[in-house]
Amino acid sequence: MSLSPIRYVSFDCYGTLVDFRVGDVARDRLADRVPPHRMAAFLEDFTAYRFDEVLGAWKPYPEVLHRSLERTCRRWGIAFDPADAQAIVEAVPNWGPHPDVPALAKLAEVLPLVILSNAADSQIRSNVDKLGAPFHAVLTAEQAQAYKPRLRAFEYMFDTIGCGPEHFVHVSSSLRYDLMAAHDLRIGRRVFVDRGHGPGNPAYGYQAIAELGELPGLLGLTPAMRSAPVTGQMLPRTAFSVRWR
Repeated sequence: MSLSPIRYVSFDCYGTLVDFRVGDVARDRLADRVPPHRMAAFLEDFTAYRFDEVLGAWKPYPEVLHRSLERTCRRWGIAFDPADAQAIVEAVPNWGPHPDVPALAKLAEVLPLVILSNAADSQIRSNVDKLGAPFHAVLTAEQAQAYKPRLRAFEYMFDTIGCGPEHFVHVSSSLRYDLMAAHDLRIGRRVFVDRGHGPGNPAYGYQAIAELGELPGLLGLTPAMRSAPVTGQMLPRTAFSVRWR
């Protein structure tokens, strides 16, 4: 299978690459106010409010977490402690990758890898440093001034990299944050990594994998192809937006 016109593989970060443990921290912090048998429902609501908070105008990521947790607590009629939200904010940079992520180092020998993340610049560097694979560009919502699933976030990636949507494979474990928008923008190929974060919907035209080690095979990359990198429109590393360097 030819990769043309694919030139880049882009990834969601938190949940897809990084083991996003926001629920674990929230569970620990709210255990004194939410009984164990109701905690799963509380965390589902917290997830829903986090999504709702990123749909409007951009605001700093700590504010997203604070506001979404405050709204969840209000809905549940329990006290909101800003220290709980701050504990989640401070925990994010400590989280490491899913076990299959270092396998992407082989893919990076053939195609440049890009991260498009709903992140703040200050938090994501530590996470990316733990991934064990090289990324050509790390683009954040802070840089784009828009969170996924807003199309503006993806358009920032296209403009920064200098390629249209048809030149990307976009990989995510989230249908509603990534793959619905990727479908609407006609991104070249879409890949759903089933991390159990929510239901999929094949109507959005993605291909599904259970773990990232399956990605090179899905893209038709053979050992021979790995020894011959696709160089077509690749730009020097300094042309990309690895903002902390």
